[in-house]
Amino acid sequence: MRQSQLFMPTLREVPADADVKSHQLLLRAGFIRQNAAGIYSFLPLGKKVLHKIENIVREEMNRAGSQEMMMPALQLAELWHESGRWYSYGPELMRLKDRHDRDFALGATHEEVITSIIRDEVKSYKKLPLNLYQIQTKFRDEKRPRFGLLRGREFIMKDAYSFHDKQESLDETYETMKDAYSAIFSRCGLNFRAVLADSGAIGGKDNHEFMVLSEIGEDLIAYSTESDFAANIEMAPVVLKEEASSESPLELEKVETQTAKNIDDVSVFLNVPASKIIKSLLYMADGEPVLVLVRGDHEVNEIKLKNELSASEIVMASEEDAVKWLNTKPGSIGPVSVSDVKVIADQAVPLMANAVCGANEEGYHFVNVNADRDFKIDQTADLRFVVEGDLSPDGKGTIIFAKGIEVGHVFKLGKVYSEPMKAQYLDENGKNQIMSMGCYGIGVSRTLAAVAEENNDENGLIWPLSLTPFEVHLIAVNSKNAEQSALSDELYEQLKSEGYDCLYDDRPERAGVKFTDSDLIGLPIRVMVGKKAGEGIVEVKIRKSGESYEVPVSELKSVLKREWDKLV
Repeated sequence: MRQSQLFMPTLREVPADADVKSHQLLLRAGFIRQNAAGIYSFLPLGKKVLHKIENIVREEMNRAGSQEMMMPALQLAELWHESGRWYSYGPELMRLKDRHDRDFALGATHEEVITSIIRDEVKSYKKLPLNLYQIQTKFRDEKRPRFGLLRGREFIMKDAYSFHDKQESLDETYETMKDAYSAIFSRCGLNFRAVLADSGAIGGKDNHEFMVLSEIGEDLIAYSTESDFAANIEMAPVVLKEEASSESPLELEKVETQTAKNIDDVSVFLNVPASKIIKSLLYMADGEPVLVLVRGDHEVNEIKLKNELSASEIVMASEEDAVKWLNTKPGSIGPVSVSDVKVIADQAVPLMANAVCGANEEGYHFVNVNADRDFKIDQTADLRFVVEGDLSPDGKGTIIFAKGIEVGHVFKLGKVYSEPMKAQYLDENGKNQIMSMGCYGIGVSRTLAAVAEENNDENGLIWPLSLTPFEVHLIAVNSKNAEQSALSDELYEQLKSEGYDCLYDDRPERAGVKFTDSDLIGLPIRVMVGKKAGEGIVEVKIRKSGESYEVPVSELKSVLKREWDKLV
């Protein structure tokens, strides 16, 4: 492609509303343009990168046994009513009516559509398992679109869905898709982790997020210092390393604590460490009160709590709820003498001795509190967030944290959609059974942004060879010079004949402008035809390393092959 013909509107200044590197550079380098908040057009360079990501995705999906199809972006509301998600999905679902006043949604995801197709077309276990995927635009009305392509209202996604008659079949496909995802993100050149995650609005259980490690990531990842264990901080299990206290129980005593209510204030007032205080929090689980106990230096993990209670909804109790069930306001809550409310404790709480807790009376706390003697625990579980330094759940190393950008997610949905939508098949005995499902998504446009976020320097983007929009950037340093122009034209035809996707900067611009643009768009290899064109010598520069050297034209083919092999 001749650059004089390429639509590549570059910007010299950093756009004021672009907060992260990927957003800034993709705008400045002419890969994307914003049409509205969270809505972008992909210009020719951006579209070429998208196409390469999509090809990688297709190759690995096809290799994993998935078949490509295409479903409508416009979805009937009736399908979402069948699954129960029309209202529960929330305001992110873009809803609209047609001229006949029928309700529709713009596809945020396609579980309902694919389930309706399979239930109508597949009737026998002999047709299962099935694994189908599409690459399509999705729509979600994000409250706060930001970070460019990383959180938008319209984005490109690969979503796959599998259907099974046996759990073993779902398990096998799940692992196959996990492996396929690892291959995809490795081929995209990303530093990622597959982490245990919560299912959120999609539903189901047993799922992994694929996270690109990045300081701008919105998710916190807990991972091992010595193994490949990784989990979203909400899902990371805590390995109990504490042992039961050897202290002899002391006599229970109620003490005045005046206005001290939170853990820090009580710790200072009573001169005890937070680890000696029982933090007592009242929650409403599907409308029923639950008193949750954790150590004062720990935080309640509401995802773990919700899963442990098998609850649909967990909310912190209001002040009115606290007065109704415990006869006190938050800040003085404790487990002593509680009888009509279920008490669930983190696994570390029963190991505490002579602890401090609220007395269910404003301005007072108990000291020398001991479980079993002074209060009952109905249920014990891992209820807290993991912290750095905790033991890794696989027994290898300790936990450290990093931020991550989610680029992919795989779920075992089970029967979350197939049961309410009656996706049934006849088994080998002729009996109706409900299909089990898996769901597997990749943010294609988000992956592009994650690659840009991870591959850049102060001068611009640095595309990995697998995704670069062009492979070689040929620059005629001075297009008005006859020798340079003639040699550049000759090399352009030669590079194309050798199979390189070449961008040829033939513009009548100053050399500085050309070099700046070349650095900005970040093609892997640059060939510059300059003052030594008459001698048959050009300069080759590697974008990532910055290494450059002069090469006789007669040796250019072998030099490019050598550099190409280094980059692969």
